[in-house]
Amino acid sequence: MADPIVMVSSYPPRLCGIATFTEEAREFIQKKHPDREVLVISHTDGEGDGVLPIIDLSRRSWWRTVADTIRELSPYTVHIEHEYSLYNYVDNRGRADSNEGLLNLLEAIDDVPTIVEPHTVHGRLTDFEADFIFQMCERANVVVFKCHYQKWRLDWNFAHYGWPTPTNVMVIPYGARDDRRFSLAEVIELRDELGLNKVDHLSEHLVGLVGWIQSNKRWDILTSMWEDIAHEIQDRTGERWDLLAAGTWRDPRHKADYDRYRSEMELLEKKGLAHYYEFIPRGEVYYKMLAVCDFLVLPSTDETQSSTLARIIALNKPFVTTAPMEGLTAVTLESGGGLLFTTRDMLRDHVIELATNEQLRMQMGENLKRYLDTVVNWDIVTEQYDEAYDLAREAVKTGRKVDLPKEF
Repeated sequence: MADPIVMVSSYPPRLCGIATFTEEAREFIQKKHPDREVLVISHTDGEGDGVLPIIDLSRRSWWRTVADTIRELSPYTVHIEHEYSLYNYVDNRGRADSNEGLLNLLEAIDDVPTIVEPHTVHGRLTDFEADFIFQMCERANVVVFKCHYQKWRLDWNFAHYGWPTPTNVMVIPYGARDDRRFSLAEVIELRDELGLNKVDHLSEHLVGLVGWIQSNKRWDILTSMWEDIAHEIQDRTGERWDLLAAGTWRDPRHKADYDRYRSEMELLEKKGLAHYYEFIPRGEVYYKMLAVCDFLVLPSTDETQSSTLARIIALNKPFVTTAPMEGLTAVTLESGGGLLFTTRDMLRDHVIELATNEQLRMQMGENLKRYLDTVVNWDIVTEQYDEAYDLAREAVKTGRKVDLPKEF
């Protein structure tokens, strides 16, 4: 067996978007490299074959164990998924190390081909974010951003500080599956499988709010106006549409908003206008829950990219989302698969427009199919990962930094 590809990340059963992403990315990287093991160095709560749960953030020096293990594995490349909270050591005074451990890890394995894939790169960086990204780019061979705007905005951000713009940043989109499309007949069966047909008042047409319930997701924007929207749709078309809200909370900091959203949904349920479905958004059921909706609404107020949106694209489902909102806006414009809103009235109008215009829904679905087939399909994304791996390996071999062109 050839040298392994080693991913460093959170991993299931942890209820974490990065963990879910890594599980899926690993599946397709392994498919692309049947001759290599794809191993995962995870936090201590990670589980599964080929998973090494050794990241112990109770120790400031957690990175030393990871570095030693990487050397023992002699990897083809190291592929690190980054989110600030994943590598944040907090001491007994409650002071965080600002991801210093990850920077130490990168220094300790500087002779190993390494790419880092950060999942949060805002268009306007805070001082801390700018400093961390600069240092990360200095230490990694290749840094992978998810969206083109993140790369060209980096040039603007760093010019503000008088810093040189890193040349080793590569754009690789958030991957999406092409094997989760459901036919109309299958969707009807899914409603029965999920128990939705047992809900007496639930109509044939559903608008979905699906995913992890967090404060920044702002489900209340739509739930607060849904009764008016539902009546307007019925007046125009004679059809009944219901709101399907499905998911659960995972972070105690968001529990109060979860409770508030639930109470709003319960009021709508009593009026026969909506239904709430509790489930953990990961795995096959995540796709099934999205599939039963005619279209989805993502009223997020902070999102550089979205695992829910990747699944919406995989299913070719039209969507409505917030703008201007980082990756959500970028993907909406690039795919042609969604409508953007900046005010409550725009959200209302767009939801009504999609519900009353089947031709528009079909056109957006076709746009998303084309975007999936030509841009974000995992098979295409893993080809681009291979390009990043090759660049990282060449940089280590020659001692020359990766030099990629700017976006603009």
